[in-house]
Amino acid sequence: MLAVSVKKGRNAHLVPFPWKISIVAFMANPPLMKSDVQAAVETITVLAKDPFFDVIEVNLMSDEAWETVAPILQSSGVDVAVGLQPMTTAQGLNPSSVNEDERRKAVEALSQAIKIAAARGVKKVGFSSGADPGPENREAAKDSLVKSLKELASLGSRLGVSLILETFDREWDKRQLIGPIDEAVEVVREVRQEYSNIGLLWDLSHAPMLNEKPAALFRAKDYLSHIHIGCSKKLPDGRMVDWHPGFYRPGAVNGVEDVEELLRVLAEIGYSGAVGFEVKPEEGQHWREVVEAAKGVLYTAFARVVERE
Repeated sequence: MLAVSVKKGRNAHLVPFPWKISIVAFMANPPLMKSDVQAAVETITVLAKDPFFDVIEVNLMSDEAWETVAPILQSSGVDVAVGLQPMTTAQGLNPSSVNEDERRKAVEALSQAIKIAAARGVKKVGFSSGADPGPENREAAKDSLVKSLKELASLGSRLGVSLILETFDREWDKRQLIGPIDEAVEVVREVRQEYSNIGLLWDLSHAPMLNEKPAALFRAKDYLSHIHIGCSKKLPDGRMVDWHPGFYRPGAVNGVEDVEELLRVLAEIGYSGAVGFEVKPEEGQHWREVVEAAKGVLYTAFARVVERE
């Protein structure tokens, strides 16, 4: 639990952080992505015992890795969410494909992953839209995505699972269809005409690549389910990449001021979901270094918000 002590006149006030705090475990310690059992035990043990965190976001681990860490998670009392973004980015599954065979293949794979997550007691699953086909096929791809999301939301509603669609960059690195927040809202709004168990994930680290600021969330306030805090990285040649470096690493774009701005906006729009870290160690860094640095940035940003109220 995060709280800051602020002095007002002669009195000191302890102000608790108003949202649950999460962390993407498989980004914080990348060997977890490969269902490395030793890495899974180490990572989950450390994060589950850290009182800072209320939610741990895991990848779809192998049965062996999950069976090893499930007792740790259950005894800790933390919430668990599953991130399927690697399926729609690294593995290239595309639920927005205008090719029906490709779209169906993606829906079937994501459906199976949702079923596994539900069987493990997980109630929230996140993923992205799939690759952007370019301006000429973009509207057709959005129609395909809506069709896929309705099918997945129907399954999720039967299993008690909520879906979270994450917005990614469209031009720089991951190059996903969704994309700008306004278009993300349009897609989710259409799905919600039939299914309510879907929302959006907005990631601060993707904002610079989308030319977005936290103020954009005013237009998405009714659809936000989750927030990620992290940094995109600007390379010496000017390119931006979605590598999620730790705060204040060389090339890291976002800083404590951006986090402070984000927290102010979330408070103003009445956001009620979780706020989570997505940070990744670079070469030569221990994974816990980037986690502890991120915790410090969030503490400082929240303290500034409270002090200026």
